[in-house]
Amino acid sequence: MLQRISQLVVVGVIAGLLVAALALPAVGGLGITARNVASGFLDMPSNLETPPPPQRSTIYDAEGGVIAEIFDQNRELVDIDDVSPLMVDAILAIEDARFYDHGGLDVSGTLRAAMRTMGGNTEGASSITQQYVKNVQIEAATSQEELDHAREESIARKIRELRYAVALEQRMSKDEILEGYLNIAYFSDGAYGVESAAQHFFQVPASDLELHQAATIAGLVRYPYLYNPRFFPEQTIERRNVVLDRMVATGAITEAEAEEAKAEDMELDLDTPPNGCVPSDQPFFCDYVVQEIEQDERFGPNETERARWLRTAGLEIHTTLDPQTQSAGQAAVDKWVPRENESRKVAAEVVIQPGTGQILGMVQSRNYGPDESKLGETSINFATDANRGGSSGFQAGSTFKAITLAAALDEGLPFGTSFNSPTSVSVSGQRSCNGGTLATWTPSNSGDTKSNTTHNMVSGTKASSNTYFAQLQRQVGICDVMEMAETLGLQRADGTKFTENENSLANSSFTLGSEEVSPLRVSNAYATFASGGMYCEPQAITQIEDRQSGTTIDIEPECSRAIDEDVADGVAYLLSQTFNGGTASSLGIGRPTAGKTGTTDGSAAAWFAGFTPQMASAVFVGDPRGPQQHPLRNVTIGDRYFGVVYGATIPGPIWQETMRGAHEGVDVEQLPSAPGRFGSTSGPRPPANSDEPDDDASPASDNGGVPNVVGQPENDAVAALESAGYSVNVSQTRVRSGESEGTVAAVNPDPGTRLPEGATVNVFLSAGGGTASGTDSDNDWLPVQPAHLPPGRDEG
Repeated sequence: MLQRISQLVVVGVIAGLLVAALALPAVGGLGITARNVASGFLDMPSNLETPPPPQRSTIYDAEGGVIAEIFDQNRELVDIDDVSPLMVDAILAIEDARFYDHGGLDVSGTLRAAMRTMGGNTEGASSITQQYVKNVQIEAATSQEELDHAREESIARKIRELRYAVALEQRMSKDEILEGYLNIAYFSDGAYGVESAAQHFFQVPASDLELHQAATIAGLVRYPYLYNPRFFPEQTIERRNVVLDRMVATGAITEAEAEEAKAEDMELDLDTPPNGCVPSDQPFFCDYVVQEIEQDERFGPNETERARWLRTAGLEIHTTLDPQTQSAGQAAVDKWVPRENESRKVAAEVVIQPGTGQILGMVQSRNYGPDESKLGETSINFATDANRGGSSGFQAGSTFKAITLAAALDEGLPFGTSFNSPTSVSVSGQRSCNGGTLATWTPSNSGDTKSNTTHNMVSGTKASSNTYFAQLQRQVGICDVMEMAETLGLQRADGTKFTENENSLANSSFTLGSEEVSPLRVSNAYATFASGGMYCEPQAITQIEDRQSGTTIDIEPECSRAIDEDVADGVAYLLSQTFNGGTASSLGIGRPTAGKTGTTDGSAAAWFAGFTPQMASAVFVGDPRGPQQHPLRNVTIGDRYFGVVYGATIPGPIWQETMRGAHEGVDVEQLPSAPGRFGSTSGPRPPANSDEPDDDASPASDNGGVPNVVGQPENDAVAALESAGYSVNVSQTRVRSGESEGTVAAVNPDPGTRLPEGATVNVFLSAGGGTASGTDSDNDWLPVQPAHLPPGRDEG
């Protein structure tokens, strides 16, 4: 009995609140109690903030193309003037027919809802203004407690909503409230707001909704799950017809129009905009942009707030991505290292604009997805550092020799700095950055080298001589080389600096690229050389427009001078020589270029990094499961078999094809000439009384050239050629020959030809039945020799 009396008192109080709060003339007959209760009601807090509701954020490339949309709620805001009048009539008829007549509180409807709620049967707020208030509070909740408070089924919550509704009606027009409601309401199946609902269910804008479509959408609001057209089409149609009947009752449409609309099929054309980076055509760059926003303190006080901002503020995010460069890079990595290759190798590449740091392309040969066990799928961006969604990096090989050149030139050493560079050397006396003495180090070159070979910076760079660069590093000082790397923005992909990592300090082979880094960092270091010594932070975002707050954030390049212009130009000159008889001699793109191959010890990973004045790029190829455990030896990648993969075997062609495509339509610019302060650019003179050839020539195998394997079985011939330092391509086309069927009929180039190490030798097997010889001077039965052979491998 006491509980029943309490319920009646509460109902009486609500009745007094409702009557007193209405915008009606004061009536003394309401009584002292009603006036007092109304006074207390109006003293309640009423300053409800009504920010724009969450909406989709969009990431654009440099030409305005959409890369991805990211959102918590699929919503696109729309002005009330851009909503079909039929839609307005439908929502009013089914949700609040007296909306334009009352002061925010539909007395009879609210009392009915309160009574039913107290009786245990929940009923929602009856006016559109009250529904808007509830939705605003739900969207504004920043904690589970606030969310529960906004959703609780209680009289207290309804009283709060009533008070806010009264206040909103006093400071907002009816059209503004209705517009807010249509934009914030949930219309089922992931569609928030009337514009998104129209696009999602019927693929038309809200302005073009027809009567049967408008009635369908309006009917979803009350119970979005129960009336979900995807799962419950019959209930949806029944609800639509109820809406049409209500529209007839309010005079919005005629009975005939309602019957015609009821006869229409729903004809759903469901379409949900792709959400996030997974469905994007540029998923790894998309992920990098997301990481940039979530990790950068400029965009919010903590990562949670920054992630919420990204997914709710309707951001227009403009980026640096160049579609032409991105397309060329993706095509190149997919061609050479197919995404679902059984060997599970991966290629990753980053292209950066010198002088701005802007990322023009970021690609890798993987599909983007969370299932790492699925062949060809990963969510790790191997192009970047761990703190931006990347891995812990990969050893960069001889691409780091460019860092040693920069440190040497920075200390004033001339191009002519020479060392005897035999097969192996013993390097002692190196001191780490903490002053300790490093153990004696014995690096060696890949392949045979005469004991009296002498290299200077020019020939040593062309030949990528390990023993030359080991001695150059010793003369410069390993700590100075490490500091130069950090000056150029290089660091380990796990975020640690070379000079602060004890394990790194104990590693004498820094110049040979023994540190794990990302393609992004290597590309940006090479971009510093291309820009004349100006270092710029890698940049992916140029502008963010916050549609929710109406603010715009412009992001300018962050650049500063890192090294002297002559030093950068000197390195550029030396690296350009690799295309002139060096390890990159066949990787030109028809314009001035500079670059360096990189192959780590045991072919665990292979790299190519290079640049023009307008673009710098670094390419990595390896195995993310563990390069040392799964090296680039005796592997089939796609439909190609490789005995050994060098920097010039796969990374080089990827770089070449990317840069060719990226530079189409781009003016040709010249690289700087060699600065005079560093002296002569000639190669070193051979020692006296020596018949050794000038090392300015292309480095060659020192075993008398291509071995004569004619007449040998295929396996024996391949083994002999690979032992001599060459890559082997066995032609699928057999030729008539006097040699036994299945044995080697001929090789191209001919036996004895001196080639760069790593160059490809084509092997032709015998079909028998003829007398042709592999030494036939005319070679008229052999396929035409390729226009160029792959360059000699990087000896790093």
